[in-house]
Amino acid sequence: MAERIKVRVRKKKSKKKKLVKRLIVLMLLALLVVGGVGVYKIFNTISAADGTYEELERGEKSKLRDEVVDIKKKPFSILFMGVEDYSTNGEHGRADSLIVVTLDPKQKTMKMLSIPRDTRVHLSGDTTGTKTKINAAYAKGGKEETIETVEDFLGIPIDYYATVDFDGFKDVIDEIGGIDVDVPFDFDEKSDVSKTKRIYFKKGNMHLNGEEALAYARMRKQDKRGDFGRNDRQKQILKAALDQVFQPQNLAKIDTIAQKASKNIETNFRITQALALQQIYSGFEGNDIETLSITGQDLTLANVYYFEPDEQNLANVQSELTHHLYPDSTADSSDSSSDSSDTTADGTDGSADASVSSY
Repeated sequence: MAERIKVRVRKKKSKKKKLVKRLIVLMLLALLVVGGVGVYKIFNTISAADGTYEELERGEKSKLRDEVVDIKKKPFSILFMGVEDYSTNGEHGRADSLIVVTLDPKQKTMKMLSIPRDTRVHLSGDTTGTKTKINAAYAKGGKEETIETVEDFLGIPIDYYATVDFDGFKDVIDEIGGIDVDVPFDFDEKSDVSKTKRIYFKKGNMHLNGEEALAYARMRKQDKRGDFGRNDRQKQILKAALDQVFQPQNLAKIDTIAQKASKNIETNFRITQALALQQIYSGFEGNDIETLSITGQDLTLANVYYFEPDEQNLANVQSELTHHLYPDSTADSSDSSSDSSDTTADGTDGSADASVSSY
């Protein structure tokens, strides 16, 4: 009797062991499947991010740098260019949104400057001595010309860039389920889909799809603040899009979002640098960003509207950005840089500035 009992007990233990083994195998299989999907998504996301990489003809270093800047140790700058080419079927687009960001990885500080698209400057590749709108630089020489023109205008190096096709950005907005914005006032704007279709915006909270978000970003004429108001709405859209991307339902399809974004973004920022930057600025919030502005006056020449920057204000902006990029420089060298910036505020010498003030 005892032997039978022992046998039965052994059989029970054996069955339990088999059951535990099966459960462990099933759990391992489940982990492998989940892990496999995760690896697949990560691989696709990184591949899509790498697809956005486009090195500049100048190489990795700005003409105003002695060496390539290490973004983990030293302050650096990024130029964001919002490219409008939907009205020209992708040909000879204009950079209608220019945002310069400077970042200090040690102090974890960030400054942001929007350059009005109608700002009157010398283009870096123009040898005639004439001035035109800064957004014409992209139509003339693409991102290379735009970067050099901004460098001349502000007197600082542009280390990195990112171009965003706002027409294609619609696809990303739709993919993440739209965005929520706080509309500052009632207005309407024509759709890029049809010349006869208008999209109406009401003051207060609104949920926008891709087509509506693009119209919201484009409107300028009905805004009393002109380019400045439009720039604020564009920054509002970018922040809302980032907030939406980090929603659980969108994190689950981050690879799809990255693939759509890769079709509409070009940058010389590598994925490894972006990951390092994310670690450095972990916990950084939008309220921590210091926003700078260029003031000036309206100017009409030959029935063409321009924005003419105030020379003193521009010199102050140049000085502040220079100090942010070179915090370790001495007071003397900083003053020297500021003087140099005054000389090259618009990419030319002081005599050219004197001729501008005569208008």
